[in-house]
Amino acid sequence: MTMLHDRLAATDSPILDVLAERWSPRHFDATAPLDERALQNALEAARWAPSAYNSQPWRVVIARRGTPQHDAIVSTLSGFNQSWAPSASALILFVAEHHNEEGRAQAMATYDLGQAVAYFTIQAQSHGLFSHQMSGFDPDAAAAALEIDDRFTPTTVMAVGSLGDPAEMTDVIRERETAPRARRAAAESVLLNA
Repeated sequence: MTMLHDRLAATDSPILDVLAERWSPRHFDATAPLDERALQNALEAARWAPSAYNSQPWRVVIARRGTPQHDAIVSTLSGFNQSWAPSASALILFVAEHHNEEGRAQAMATYDLGQAVAYFTIQAQSHGLFSHQMSGFDPDAAAAALEIDDRFTPTTVMAVGSLGDPAEMTDVIRERETAPRARRAAAESVLLNA
């Protein structure tokens, strides 16, 4: 497992260990149960993410492996994601609430959802619960399959669980899991620094 656990980011300046250690695996243990305590801690962290006017315009659908809801989410995933994501202990659909119950628009919903997902991800990582976010899914099919109210927009699916045994990886997954981690330099992301 060392090869998969030793994936520290090569940062330009020091960051928190949990951030440097975070990565998005595609090889999960298909037999490991979901760490329910780690999940609850991650949901609690997401609950405390900042949001415009404290509106908290996001919700989650948690689908544990072996349930019809998990199968429903898997059926909405794009091709390659269907090859590896089903082995995760759970698939979580994150949805943005672009209009509240009264019909008022919530312009920052997607941004606020992103913050909640980030808080969730980092808290989960700190408890050894690995995650991988996917944009490769059919949001309309997910909403229909899970009977999600129209005011919610499915935005991302996250696979969560324990890392699988590296010896069981396919060659395609191994290549992706062991590829060097890379990001553009922090300075290249700054458009203006007056």
